[in-house]
Amino acid sequence: MRTLILSVCCLFSAISAPAVAQPAGQEIPAKAEIVPGLKARIDALPGMINGSGDFGEFFAPAFQAQVSKVQFDQIGQQLKAQFGAAMKVEKITPVSTYAATVELGFEKGVGIVDIVIDPAPPHRVTGLLLSRVEPRGDTVAKIEAEIRALPGSTAFGIYALGNGVTPVTELAGGQPMPIGSAFKLWVLAEASRQVNAGTRKWSDVITLGARSLPSGISQRWPAGAPVTLHTLATLMVSISDNTATDALLHALGRDKVDAMVAQTGVADPAATLPVLTTMELFQLKTPANADLAARWKAAGPDGRRKLLADNQDRLAATRIDPSMFGDKPLALDVEWFASPRDEAFVLNWLRTSGGDQALAILAVNPGTPSAALFDYAGFKGGSEPGVIFTNWLVKTKKGNWYAVTGGWTRQDAAVDERGFAMLMSRLLAQVAAR
Repeated sequence: MRTLILSVCCLFSAISAPAVAQPAGQEIPAKAEIVPGLKARIDALPGMINGSGDFGEFFAPAFQAQVSKVQFDQIGQQLKAQFGAAMKVEKITPVSTYAATVELGFEKGVGIVDIVIDPAPPHRVTGLLLSRVEPRGDTVAKIEAEIRALPGSTAFGIYALGNGVTPVTELAGGQPMPIGSAFKLWVLAEASRQVNAGTRKWSDVITLGARSLPSGISQRWPAGAPVTLHTLATLMVSISDNTATDALLHALGRDKVDAMVAQTGVADPAATLPVLTTMELFQLKTPANADLAARWKAAGPDGRRKLLADNQDRLAATRIDPSMFGDKPLALDVEWFASPRDEAFVLNWLRTSGGDQALAILAVNPGTPSAALFDYAGFKGGSEPGVIFTNWLVKTKKGNWYAVTGGWTRQDAAVDERGFAMLMSRLLAQVAAR
């Protein structure tokens, strides 16, 4: 399964380059003046994003080596579709002689852009990061209307967390739906429970087992590599490493992870049990096993366990073609299922019972530049063709805890992952403003 990492989905962060070091003797100019080379590039930003600028002249060769003009133009078109055309630069805050943070006005929002230029003439742009776009006059009602208009099934919720989980606003908050790699929250919760119970330690060494498909990096590690439980959990959550997830799930015990699904407060555990490994899911979704996939959902938890047990050799011999997904949904009845409210309960369990390390692992990849708006932000999402789900656990500057969760599923086509991620990020911004 793919992870959903919003630092990719928050437009332009995927095409940023590291900021250049400030040369010796160069400081922020007095009275916050902007040097002409940087000012010229900033003035050209609206045209570049609208597609009328000279890509080859604007960006440094190192930047162009990472991002093509086609990719850049596609993102510009997505921005225009959601926020209208880029209109003008509204504010410039210098960071150094050759870098600044810019508030770029769109017809329907304000984008926060970090820009860095080469100190040497002609001062081409070496780094560009659009961390977020803040819609003008945005409200939860506006966001909900946009989510409701999406084709397929959608659901989301904002939940206040305290002694329990209290909905602030919901759209189909109790509706179970595919959650992709967000199931890994249950595995993190069970790892935390075992550590807190003293039956495991985060420093326990586990041998890396059978390989799964990416996302992740550990599928390329040497066979039998010794890895700590903490490392596996961190890889699982921060980059959604599938091989690390399967090794951890096997070490903890599937029966224990299954029990955790109910313990964290999932309303209908039977919808998702037994908790599949990522490789089992790939094997069941393979077209050669379409007959098994067709039986999966209706079989119920006990029937599914028997199906796995009776077909171990067949599944193990299944040849997995990573291209089988393409851009179309595939066997979405074979999945992990939860509702936005269920996911809020899982996040609240991690907050109250998971311990400091579980929260630290959840915060390694906070999923959005808007994390800076909070005292704490943890994230785990998931996606595949036709599925996207996002989960944030946040603590506001005033000390209040919230879960912001939601998903979108289509049986007939891929979903717009970037677009939905941006909608959920806007909900998160509404929480920060509360």
